[in-house]
Amino acid sequence: MAEIKFETFPNEPSAFNLYLEEVKIGEMIVEVKDNNLTVYHTEVDPDQSGNGYAGQLLAEMVAYARAQKLKVIPLCPYVHAQFNRHPDLYADLWKNED
Repeated sequence: MAEIKFETFPNEPSAFNLYLEEVKIGEMIVEVKDNNLTVYHTEVDPDQSGNGYAGQLLAEMVAYARAQKLKVIPLCPYVHAQFNRHPDLYADLWKNED
């Protein structure tokens, strides 16, 4: 079963990292600043494509943002597309940069 950990390291971006049997197979690169969570990039090992792992990363990020009362700036194309496709699920989180 996959495990997602929110990890922060000095001098590196924060990330929701996805592990399968203790091997990192995916990540969602983020930055938390001023009550905003900016999502820059989501990537899953190509060998794991089609297993729903990007969706699991998205769900974990959304749960974290809601728990921390953060607004999401979806610069990542995948997250932006999901927010556009399902506005009813994410309208409370989406910070439009108009």
